[in-house]
Amino acid sequence: MRSASRPPAGLPGLQERFSRLVETTGVGEDTGSRRTWHLLDTGPILHELGIEPVGTVLAVHGNPTWSYLWRSLVSESISAAESGASAWRVIAVDQLEMGFSERTEVRRTLEQRILDLGALTDELQLSGDVVSLGHDWGGVVALGWAVRHPELLTAVASLNTAIDQPSELPIPAALRLARFGPVLRASTSTSPAFLATTLALANPSLTPQVKAAYSAPYLDRASRLGIEQFVADIPVDESTQSHAALQGVSAGVAALDVPALLLWGPRDPIFTDLYLGDLMRRLPHAEVHRFEGAGHFIAEDTPYATHLLAWLDDVAAGTARRRGQHAPEASPDDASAPMWAALDEHRDDPSIAALEMGRGANGAPLRVSWRQLARRVDEIAAGLSAVGLRRGDRVSLLVQPGVTLTAIVYACLRIGAVVVVADAGLGVKGLSRAVRGAWPDVVIGQVPGLTAAKALGWPGLRISATSIPASARAALGVAHSLAEVAELGRGAALPTPPGPEDLAAVLFTSGSTGPAKGVVYTHRQLQAVRDTLRDTYGVTAESGLVTGFAPFALLGPALGTRSVTPDMDVTSPRTLTATAVADAVMAADARIVFLSPAAILNVVATRDDLDAAQREALGSVDTFLSTGAPIGARLLDDACALMPNAEAHTPYGMTECLLVTDIDREGISAAALAADHGVCVGTPIGRNVVRISALDETGAATGAPSDEAGVLGEVIISAPHLKERYDRLAMTDRAAVRDLPHRGAEAAGQGHSDQANPHQDDLGRWHRTGDVGHLDAEGRLWIEGRLPHVFVTVDGPLAPVGTEQDLETLPWVRRAAVVGVGPAGTAQAVAVLETREPSRGVRVAEAELADALRASTTQPLAAALIVPELPTDIRHNSKIDRTALASWAERALSGERVSAP
Repeated sequence: MRSASRPPAGLPGLQERFSRLVETTGVGEDTGSRRTWHLLDTGPILHELGIEPVGTVLAVHGNPTWSYLWRSLVSESISAAESGASAWRVIAVDQLEMGFSERTEVRRTLEQRILDLGALTDELQLSGDVVSLGHDWGGVVALGWAVRHPELLTAVASLNTAIDQPSELPIPAALRLARFGPVLRASTSTSPAFLATTLALANPSLTPQVKAAYSAPYLDRASRLGIEQFVADIPVDESTQSHAALQGVSAGVAALDVPALLLWGPRDPIFTDLYLGDLMRRLPHAEVHRFEGAGHFIAEDTPYATHLLAWLDDVAAGTARRRGQHAPEASPDDASAPMWAALDEHRDDPSIAALEMGRGANGAPLRVSWRQLARRVDEIAAGLSAVGLRRGDRVSLLVQPGVTLTAIVYACLRIGAVVVVADAGLGVKGLSRAVRGAWPDVVIGQVPGLTAAKALGWPGLRISATSIPASARAALGVAHSLAEVAELGRGAALPTPPGPEDLAAVLFTSGSTGPAKGVVYTHRQLQAVRDTLRDTYGVTAESGLVTGFAPFALLGPALGTRSVTPDMDVTSPRTLTATAVADAVMAADARIVFLSPAAILNVVATRDDLDAAQREALGSVDTFLSTGAPIGARLLDDACALMPNAEAHTPYGMTECLLVTDIDREGISAAALAADHGVCVGTPIGRNVVRISALDETGAATGAPSDEAGVLGEVIISAPHLKERYDRLAMTDRAAVRDLPHRGAEAAGQGHSDQANPHQDDLGRWHRTGDVGHLDAEGRLWIEGRLPHVFVTVDGPLAPVGTEQDLETLPWVRRAAVVGVGPAGTAQAVAVLETREPSRGVRVAEAELADALRASTTQPLAAALIVPELPTDIRHNSKIDRTALASWAERALSGERVSAP
């Protein structure tokens, strides 16, 4: 036995004033004894400060750590309370046999540890408003306490933990090894191997001093017996003593209806996303945030405490989510047909619904009728249901856009499965991060996608979109082909369809402004996208739609009009040619053409290849749309020359809200006469609302959102089809939200009213876009760049797009990027240029060219660099990462030898 004590002085980040010892009465197997705990407790300090806490955070460490794990939360909670934020008392315990708490001769099982914690909270006389918090096996203990103390519980939070071990899966290999016979004692108590191995899971930046602090309570075998007990007690199966207690915890957690927060490090080799998925099924209302790059030691890998305290502010204010709180009541005034309604309406129609250019026999178009498409969707939907797919299950789609992908998407939507769509353009690393982050139940793919899924260990049942040899099926772990799934569903009944508030899709962003994020849409929101597109551009059954832009390539069947995919790689817009567009228009008798800016660039570049018939076909187009990134007037003029009778529109939007504003060619011409900087993207569509949060002197968007003209700031939007949230990125979602007054009142100037939309969209669903711009006196939105690309000069914040537009007026400049080089406040503007005659290498602009550049703009330029090609994202081939380019330019100008950016 060893008495409890306080930690030694001088441990990094640990303030001695928080340490205390508390004696409790023994319970369970320990009845009749008195036990002493060490814990960190901010209660006495709050009392000294005269601050009344709003509640208590009960934090429980796992194995083999101790309350030191929570030191940042302890310190930051006091700082937050002193600054006027909600004041939470934090009690971080050292479990008995662990840390600096007492060592006893009692073997402490999971049941015993839950009882122990209850005895401590009884001794501390905790009242209501307790938030349980745990990590690793401490998460199980904390949640076990939470389940048994509902009268005290106000919320639960966890960092990388697990409360169930699926019977069909073995425990993680590292734990299997540690539990193996003679290895158990040798690795856990006789030596510090288990402790050292665990500490090695932390971020490499963990200092020797911090590692020594974690080891301080465990310097000899006697002090490490608790570590051994913890490992031996892991409830791996029914034969383990603690199995029943674990089952009780897992069942009890599923019944909790308090706010919940799950913070997760996805690089954890012990608790993988499999365990996160289990927790999410038991706590479907939980807010979830996956910290990319963090692992098992998430408390050391990322500043979790800041995010946790922000969430606790919501708990204190009563605004944190409870079960079902995120789903609004359905409104009869907001009814909209489901996405598959047009398929049902046309299920006996033999006319063409979809075409794929170049995919038929001998390179002819592949034509699919409404009748064929509707039948195929039904068969796949029923077949997926037959192989076990259920409403809410996730399906990752690794299939090229076209008829097959269209049929799969609508089949999934019909049965309530959630489609997960990420571009192959994200690259192997980015795509893998996206797929693993979404943690799909099923992966449907072609061979390249299935190969990546196998090699990178992506989760999910494998279904091949095409028929492949048996040997390849076995190698790739394919359970079914899509043809087999359809055969299973032939003639079978379909399940009850999902409702408007059920989740429908997770669409990943392009990754052009940071790691790709999954954007969650409900069925109602997808329907609103469809309805907005149809109503804004007058899409009818006879319109016909050429879709050369991947995000909209799937909307034809929902819009009830035939659609055609041009002969191109849809994931690489620059592969589209003018002849491919013209051939698609002729094949579908299409009146609407939807392209991305990068696609337009190459279409214009290949216009000389058009023959007379193709030019005539393009002349029959009524509406031409370009979205994905702003498009310059000169390029739009060139595109309009190809489609001279088309009304040209360039809607502005993003994955989070696909259609925000719109402007036509006439509007662009009028805007060209204005003195405003940036790209004019028009006025809000339909019931959408746009506001601006002004930039302060540091370039941060801190101003109160307003519609005042001429104010440079971050663009903030609200719309019926705005995303539901980011997927498993609760803190990112929190950062993307701004609190504004009720939209019905604020939007009066843009023709809105409470009665126009009584649904959730009028109740504060606003999104910070990260784009920078301003509104003019006519209510038009001008985009001037991205918030991270703003740099601060001696004259204040500068957004790059206006200066770039000035430079692009020079006939020899194809594309320009303006970046800031130097310290904030004195940064200098540097131009990086791509010329119409491609440069052979990187060079500083010659004196004559530099003079021409400086004469074209009012913004002083410190230097100009010419490069063969500006680096862009893959989806749009047009978005430039100016932050990375600024670092490159600084290196280049400092004399460092650099390659092309």
